[in-house]
Amino acid sequence: MGTGFFVHHRIVLAVKRVEFVSDRVSCIVLRGRWCNIIALNVDAPSEEKSDESNESVYEELEQVSDHFPQYHIKILVGDFKAKVGRENIFKKTIGNESPHQDSNDNGVRTVKFVTQNNLVVKSTMFSHRNIRKYT
Repeated sequence: MGTGFFVHHRIVLAVKRVEFVSDRVSCIVLRGRWCNIIALNVDAPSEEKSDESNESVYEELEQVSDHFPQYHIKILVGDFKAKVGRENIFKKTIGNESPHQDSNDNGVRTVKFVTQNNLVVKSTMFSHRNIRKYT
């Protein structure tokens, strides 16, 4: 368990900072041309885990995300163990290409976080080949 980053040798000089917040949340700050690029890596607990452990991961993620200015580019990556469905209430945040009809609890938490931070779930915006829709 844990999170981390592989950095290609061509961009290693652009790395400004790497921070391991917990065993489930980490971030890397890269120097961009006009602004910094922040990648937040998450390994969320499965649905079977307690709600407290799930909430603590999203609280950590919120604290780390709020630490950086709004004008930086934020990219959220990792395993959220989320099924993001096609519910109409999420339409501003998700696209039409989600392979799931309904969201699970982790999916709702993820969409809530994404919405509050003015982000979008890009993996639901583009069609995928049939062999890559499910894992």
